[in-house]
Amino acid sequence: MNSVYYWILGRDFMKKEYLKLDKIEGPLIMLSEVEDASYGEIIDIDMAGEKRKGKVIKIEKDKVVAQVFEGTSELSTRNASIRFTGKPFEISLSKEILGRTFNGIGIPIDNGGEIYSNKKYNVNGRPINPVAREYPRNYIQTGISSIDCLATLIRGQKLPIFSGSGMPHNELAAQIVKQARISSSSNEEFGIVFAAIGVKHDDANYFKRNFEESGAIERVAMYINLADDPIVERTITPRCALTAAEYLAFEEGMHILVIMTDITSYCEALREISSAREEVPSRKGYPGYLYSDLASLYERAGMMKGNKGSITLLPILTMPNDDITHPVPDLTGYITEGQIVLGRELYQNNIYPPVNILPSLSRLMKDGIGEGFTRKDHPEVSNQLFASYSRVQEVRALAQIIGEDDLSEIDKKYMEFGKAFEGRFITQNFDENRNIEESLNLAWEILGILPKEELDRLSPEMIEEYYNS
Repeated sequence: MNSVYYWILGRDFMKKEYLKLDKIEGPLIMLSEVEDASYGEIIDIDMAGEKRKGKVIKIEKDKVVAQVFEGTSELSTRNASIRFTGKPFEISLSKEILGRTFNGIGIPIDNGGEIYSNKKYNVNGRPINPVAREYPRNYIQTGISSIDCLATLIRGQKLPIFSGSGMPHNELAAQIVKQARISSSSNEEFGIVFAAIGVKHDDANYFKRNFEESGAIERVAMYINLADDPIVERTITPRCALTAAEYLAFEEGMHILVIMTDITSYCEALREISSAREEVPSRKGYPGYLYSDLASLYERAGMMKGNKGSITLLPILTMPNDDITHPVPDLTGYITEGQIVLGRELYQNNIYPPVNILPSLSRLMKDGIGEGFTRKDHPEVSNQLFASYSRVQEVRALAQIIGEDDLSEIDKKYMEFGKAFEGRFITQNFDENRNIEESLNLAWEILGILPKEELDRLSPEMIEEYYNS
């Protein structure tokens, strides 16, 4: 027999405790002769006094497959007892999570004690119903000119950052956490939920130290999954973070910015677990349900009608070999509303942050900028910067063929504009926080390098008011 019966005091039903496993494979355990199990149900594992938790991920007749959050090391088929709790994975939440640090499954790791709350929240939240969604308006200021001016982050938007191995996306994430704020004179509350997925110890310490030194930690709830933590925990970390964000936004009425790094680590964890489950692989070995799984995360961000809170999602992912057609950035691009792309060439030229503006895009920015939100000249200035910088790339390609000295006078002006744009507008220090007015004024200053007749995306009224003013 695989199980033994015992009574739970105060209840009128019996629970079963299973004393034998059929098989252990990677982070997965298999049991048979299981009664009344539910998909997603949490199990308690007692191994000679050591407690672990797992989650049911597959049910086939009386056979169950569960993944163990703390890993299966030292676990054998005969040294553990398994009990089904009848509940999904839940975490306790209150407003006191701000300023606190948790591990990947929501357990405090900052010596600040447990989070006490009358309610527990299922981390497997559902995407927001499209009918209940409110169209995103207004913007979140990051203090970074290339983002605020050219790929504006709108409240309730999903805007990923596409990076590459070795590029400074961690520094960029830390800078956004330090500087981000809602640009409103009202007394609306703003907070940040930061999820680090599969990061190295020194990166985790960098984030903690940076947030503490800047004072930003007081408005940040951190969920940290380390690279040497069990791989199964990696699949729960973003769900814990989003559940916390949903509580703060839709129950406490706050505007919440969720930053996740690195979504590629999450997808690789899915691939590893899928392989252990012997599922048929899809592109690059990722599971065929990768799109729907990512959508179940991304679509939890947004604004809801009748609720003053909002969730804005800024996921960061590294593209293997800088390949934007890789399944992770490719599928992310289908689900989200644009992307911010970091360029390898800019990074090699010591430009920080190395935001490559030409492939970058914020599809919702047109409805959250301009008069009443940022400044009336913002839409036209943004269009002109894109057009002029695009012309710079053409001139640079020509200069490589005929040489810079043989360029026309207007082409030389574009070369000068390109250097100023990259060296002064895109480039800014890690501690440099520019508001939207400063970014737009700097943009006009750099556009002043070009003659008026080249500014064909600007109206005569805007040129009259702002050109060389």
